[in-house]
Amino acid sequence: MNGLGQRLRILREQLGYTLRDVEQASARIGERLKNEEYAIPLSRLSDIETKGVVPSVFRMYSLAAIYKLDFLEIISWYGIDLSRLPQETPAAEPPRRTHRTDPATVTHVEIPVKLDPSFDLRRTSNLGRMIQDWGLVPLAHLKQFKATTDLGFTYGYIGSEDYTMYPLLLPGCFIQVDESKDQVESNPGWRSEYQRPIYFVETREGYFCCWCSLKGECLILQPHPLSPAPVRIMRYRREADVVGQVVGIAMRLDQLSAPLPLPANREPAKLN
Repeated sequence: MNGLGQRLRILREQLGYTLRDVEQASARIGERLKNEEYAIPLSRLSDIETKGVVPSVFRMYSLAAIYKLDFLEIISWYGIDLSRLPQETPAAEPPRRTHRTDPATVTHVEIPVKLDPSFDLRRTSNLGRMIQDWGLVPLAHLKQFKATTDLGFTYGYIGSEDYTMYPLLLPGCFIQVDESKDQVESNPGWRSEYQRPIYFVETREGYFCCWCSLKGECLILQPHPLSPAPVRIMRYRREADVVGQVVGIAMRLDQLSAPLPLPANREPAKLN
């Protein structure tokens, strides 16, 4: 444990704190929380740093607050991995009495860390289908993404060669798609192109973001008027299906200055 104490000492010195500074700061924490167990006397702090004394859970809390550390990180330094709690629970005998059960503490979550090698930056893709591997990430690091964890959303990437909705959606941007909004709306009186819903569409050729309209059994995939992409006409649900409506985007505006590819034939594609 001496190595851990030295680690704490180095961290304290890097922050420019003296032993007395830490003692006083921990005392203030104890006063604020009305519990003197949070206070770390100077002699005890010295023992923690030089003799390998393990601090109590209250003093670990104070050290985490003073040294700007994640409390769970300090616990892990001393060999306690809370993410293993669900695995250790079966080691105990089944309870003999009826009881309330709470979910085990979750400290890490799995997020995508590896995409399918076939992922092509030039083509628009459904990212949910391109994930090949997942990895553990501390839950605290993901708090800023809380708003995007609701069910019913998928995420897409606009290929670097996909100018279908240029300049509203630039090549290389990321989109959030609400899968619950997969019904094509008729014109309710949109006053501008910004009010018209953009849909994420899956076809045999791949994915496209575009405006859509239905004519009988035909789904018309309409690009932006400034785009060089052609209009596409496909059989609804047989050749093309609407994944959902684009409700969020993340893109770099400096791409607006990039030159457009040569205009393609803008005549509507014919059904076979």
